[in-house]
Amino acid sequence: MTPSPPTLLVLDADPPPRLGRLTGRARIVHTDAGHLAERLPEADALLVWDFTSHAVREAWPGDGRRPRWVHTASAGVDHLMCPELAASDTVVTNARGIFDQPIAEYVAALVLAVAKDLPRTLGYQRERAWRHRESRRVAGTRACVVGSGPIGRAIARTLKALGVTTALVGRLPRTGIHGPDDLDRLVSRADWVIAAAPLTERTYRMFDARRFGMMQPSAFFVNVGRGQLVDEDALAEALTRRWIAGAALDVFATEPLPAESPLWELPELIVSPHMSGDTVGWRDELGLQFVELYERWAAGRSLVNVVDKKRGYVPGH
Repeated sequence: MTPSPPTLLVLDADPPPRLGRLTGRARIVHTDAGHLAERLPEADALLVWDFTSHAVREAWPGDGRRPRWVHTASAGVDHLMCPELAASDTVVTNARGIFDQPIAEYVAALVLAVAKDLPRTLGYQRERAWRHRESRRVAGTRACVVGSGPIGRAIARTLKALGVTTALVGRLPRTGIHGPDDLDRLVSRADWVIAAAPLTERTYRMFDARRFGMMQPSAFFVNVGRGQLVDEDALAEALTRRWIAGAALDVFATEPLPAESPLWELPELIVSPHMSGDTVGWRDELGLQFVELYERWAAGRSLVNVVDKKRGYVPGH
């Protein structure tokens, strides 16, 4: 008798993933956040396609069997991790590799736009105002990139190609990467400070009033990691008091950013809606990556992109 295929539970988002290659090789069950808890016990694997949802973290501690494998279509795993999942035998994988270069290009675009004063140029154009200014050179400036994973390394490579002297800071010092003990020194000297770290207990609100206070008045801060890396009130004060020259946030503590948030109107702050890694075709790339991982898993082969559930990210090699 032919064994039944594994049950794949998909926490849906719109548009849904393209899983046609798995026809006949998986029993695919779709669910929303409200029904996730009741359907978890029947699943052998869980695809968290709705990577903005906290439903897994809320549903996982319940009764019954749990999937042997969970994959999230995102680089971060903080939205799904809970103590019960961290302590379980369930393997967790992420979308490592999909967003690295797009985010690096986005950061480079911000650096160039700010150095060349493009936002103000566009504003003057709308006003039909001729305002000649001088812009900054990018080559020869210094950047401190916080987060030494694939995204941080891609940012460092891309900025170096622009002639920016770039220091990369990780959880532990190793060849070519600074440790946390060097962070304050590097931040205080940097023209560009870029947050690209995962969200963990150690990185929560690591950019606070003290860190913003030690930055140069000419420094520009960028966050493409997680919103909770930043004390947003402290950043607001730093911008209002002009402790730093400006900032760009692509991620926020609350998403979508509420219309009443004061962040929208802060001087010299660029707000973007968590889009730095989302290039044309990114959902198809995520779907293909999952299908290839599923094929490895169903064949009993070792998975890649396996998250260290206690650290909250895929360890480097």
